[in-house]
Amino acid sequence: MALHWMPATERTDLLAEPVARAVAELGPGAEVAEIDPELADTAAFCERYGVGLDESANCVVVAGRRGGETRYAACMVLATARVDVNGVVRRHLDTRKASFAPMARAVELTGMEYGGITPLGLPGDWPILVDADVAEHPRVVIGSGVRRSKLAVPGAALAGLKGAEVLPLAI
Repeated sequence: MALHWMPATERTDLLAEPVARAVAELGPGAEVAEIDPELADTAAFCERYGVGLDESANCVVVAGRRGGETRYAACMVLATARVDVNGVVRRHLDTRKASFAPMARAVELTGMEYGGITPLGLPGDWPILVDADVAEHPRVVIGSGVRRSKLAVPGAALAGLKGAEVLPLAI
């Protein structure tokens, strides 16, 4: 099944509220396509809609703890890779331990649906760590904040987000 891409600013009804606000600030280039929400998970989405795993990027929310304080970060890697949570991300957050944030907490803090979390519209104090392969990609498919759609954006747009830093995150 083919995806019908359209300018994201014209279909904000397909975006979570914080994502819709961020897309407006992002400028032109972001597109959105409606999908079956049951197929929002990366592998199922890519298989059904013919999108390569190397064209899809996942946003992983990581929580690091140090001295009773929890620090969060969003990490963007291509779907063909995994995030180096206990190496690069833990050191970047300057924490003793880092792990994937619990699903309920990630949903609560982002205002987005699990399986649709994206770096657009995240809390302003969160670092957005973008793997170099994502930053250099001409166009990656990412979450939209909800499970019923996907966004396509230039990797450079993700690298240019406020709070974004390009790092070698993939393992």
